Amino acid sequence: MSAAALQTHGLGISFGAFHAVSGVNLSLEPGARQALIGPNGAGKTTLINLLTGIYKPSAGRVLMNGEDVTALSADRRARRGLARTFQINTLFPSLTPLSSVVLAISERDGLGAVWWRPLKRHTAVYDEARELLGRLKLDALADVPVAELAYGKQRLLEIALAMAAKPRILLLDEPAAGVPEDESGELFEVIDALPADISVLFIEHDMKLVFRFARRISVLVTGQVLTEGTPAEIGRDPRVREVYLGQAHTHAVQAIPAEAAHG
Repeated sequence: MSAAALQTHGLGISFGAFHAVSGVNLSLEPGARQALIGPNGAGKTTLINLLTGIYKPSAGRVLMNGEDVTALSADRRARRGLARTFQINTLFPSLTPLSSVVLAISERDGLGAVWWRPLKRHTAVYDEARELLGRLKLDALADVPVAELAYGKQRLLEIALAMAAKPRILLLDEPAAGVPEDESGELFEVIDALPADISVLFIEHDMKLVFRFARRISVLVTGQVLTEGTPAEIGRDPRVREVYLGQAHTHAVQAIPAEAAHG
């Protein structure tokens, strides 16, 4: 049996007396499409920051493909195939999607200082960039300034930039945040169609998207994993409904049974 793509054992972090994440045991299998859900303040982004090495844990371990990477920096984890996106995009509005992805690929290949030189020397970089934009359904917008792109397309571009690093593990922090509802489904269809050898863990508040696209769901509450399972199992769990009651997630609670019924 192959090792999990990403795994934690007793992972936790405290800020003074506040235990933001505590005792988390999480496993992301190769090729997974797994959601991390929970009410506001549950510690989801903090957990992602621990997985990527932005935060140093107070306790526990992080493993990638069976190897302990707890002591590795975010950069070293990225070089081992771990990539992420953020809640708020960090794109350069004056660049085009093509130039943005070319820059990311050039940086990956150590060509960062020469990416702008005549294309004749680096046509392979541009070919790869265009292929990647096509995979993310951005090829028709390759030469449009980022500032002019619809927000959903900007979020897709962020994923393209993460994919430029050729990751084996992709962590998406609320990829549909701020994206109009009519565009969010398209965004997740693209995510779902990413290469099968890439393991994806995504944070998402829209339960319709979660139950439509996730094959496994982990529920985080007050920094701890409440439960984990298939969409159908999570949809039947009364504790999950209880977690959201009283929160500003009425639509999410109502969506769980209907969506889970199709799981």
